[in-house]
Amino acid sequence: MTSLAPPAADVPITLADVRAAAARIKGAVAETPCLHSRTLSDLTGAQVWLKFENHQFTASFKERGALNKLLQLTDAERKRGVIAMSAGNHAQGVAYHAGRLGIPATIVMPTITPYVKVRHVKAFGANVVIEGDTLVESAARARQLAAEQNLVFVHPYDDPAIMAGQGTAVLEMLEQAPAIQDLIVPVGGGGLIAGMAVAAKALKPELRIFGVESELYTAMYQEMHGLPVQVGGISIAEGISVRDIGRAPMDVVRRYVDDVLIAREADIERAIV
Repeated sequence: MTSLAPPAADVPITLADVRAAAARIKGAVAETPCLHSRTLSDLTGAQVWLKFENHQFTASFKERGALNKLLQLTDAERKRGVIAMSAGNHAQGVAYHAGRLGIPATIVMPTITPYVKVRHVKAFGANVVIEGDTLVESAARARQLAAEQNLVFVHPYDDPAIMAGQGTAVLEMLEQAPAIQDLIVPVGGGGLIAGMAVAAKALKPELRIFGVESELYTAMYQEMHGLPVQVGGISIAEGISVRDIGRAPMDVVRRYVDDVLIAREADIERAIV
């Protein structure tokens, strides 16, 4: 299967960027296991391997990109402080590592954010602003505050440093499970799948890469298939309920991702149960 969209003229990151990110964050982010799942393999008739990013301190891969971005700030930028918008996982990653590095952090979170994530972000020492019913509205407020307070904006996915950091996960996967033939990657704004796709295709060109979106937020699927982007609603997969795919990730996706699949809300709920 080949990508449905024409390849981009160039892409914002390379395998070298992902490898540099891996060296940069080594020791401060967990190298999580990629393990064979007998249960899912029996259910699907395929050999399924899972990447346990829940073993990260904040229980999410988002730490990888956040730390890679923070470590590349200048001394002057660190003193100014950073700001991010997030429904939870990116917020925790930025807040935790900013706190470790002594960088002041402000996080704008939408009103739909689970309280447990708000509590964790505050516990890491970040200033939390709850504003906006969607990530788009929260992002607008975050950019406003960044301009007013001269803060460095740390985007959750539309940033080459973030993408390269997230891509480090696949370096570990291919080292631990080199026989993998297909990568199935959840899609929110596109940072994870973009970073993984660049590295994976460079290391193993025959490997196929598929994104998965919840049926209420299929922006990447629609863009790849030339459809108007129409998304919205309350999804059980709130962490990937993103309206706008990042421009930088989309450039990568058009070149390297084979297709995007859609998961029905009922199927997601049933899988959780």
